[in-house]
Amino acid sequence: MKHAPLNILLIINPISGTNSKRELAGAIEKRVRSMGHTITTSLTTGPGDATRLAKKAVDGGFDAVLACGGDGTVNEIATALIGTDVVLGILPNGSGNGLARHIDIPTDPILALKIIKNGKITDCDYCTVNEIPFFCTFGLGFDAAVSHRFASGRKRGLLAYLKSALNEFISFTPESYRITISNDSINVDAFLIACCNASQYGNNAFIAPTASITDGLIDITIVHSGNALSEVFVGVEMLAGSITKGGLIDTFRTDRLDITRNQAGIAHIDGEPVELPDRLTIKCHHKGLKIFAPTKRSRFRPLFTPAMMFARDCYIRVSNLFSRPI
Repeated sequence: MKHAPLNILLIINPISGTNSKRELAGAIEKRVRSMGHTITTSLTTGPGDATRLAKKAVDGGFDAVLACGGDGTVNEIATALIGTDVVLGILPNGSGNGLARHIDIPTDPILALKIIKNGKITDCDYCTVNEIPFFCTFGLGFDAAVSHRFASGRKRGLLAYLKSALNEFISFTPESYRITISNDSINVDAFLIACCNASQYGNNAFIAPTASITDGLIDITIVHSGNALSEVFVGVEMLAGSITKGGLIDTFRTDRLDITRNQAGIAHIDGEPVELPDRLTIKCHHKGLKIFAPTKRSRFRPLFTPAMMFARDCYIRVSNLFSRPI
């Protein structure tokens, strides 16, 4: 089926992830033009640049914006597209690529172009914390501390992230929170609190395996304070996609919640560390963003789905060592 030609803006973050960006723009442009679309390319130069460029695309009559970078780049671009008819396309090229993995987009920007070629557009949810948008996950506690440590380092990639997580784990102290939904409140001492639009942080770490970006709800995962061994086991469950309520874990769904902590501090929004106040309001906004998505998505199955995604990642990495699909 042939789709109507689109006027597309490609935004590339040249410092995202670990892959070389040399010749990438030209390769993407060539393939997009072969689909019958027109394309213009812009490179980001610093924080906030992707949002500025995407806003220009909205004002300039573009039909779609392709985000080539990681979850931070996707967040910046998607923020500018909320509530418009301009469609977001994700060409994953970051360290974690959580939203792309959730949607089942191949973790290679060239291979991901097949999603754009198919042309299926989905109206998906986005969420906000104190009116700041997020599209994958928002978190407090250990994952926020790791994001802060990782962002402060010079190296990128999975190994650098794991090193940051290990170093933070050694010294991390859980915090106290008050969580309110409607008129009901609970007090918790939590290792982490994750508010999820999508199912994973990135790198196939499934913090909310059954989350959906189209159900109008936020999936909340609370990991309570425990001993070192039990907290490590939660990490194993994330990689297996088998986190469920019980033991250290509480899970629930809602379209809005309020969290109060003892003081302002670090949180993360789509993997990027931010300083936020002690009082936080998190909301889900149903079907507020148009996005290119696969025509079919397999049902999530613990162990099997993470294993298949890991195998696909390995195949892509090995294939690119010998012949990158450019």
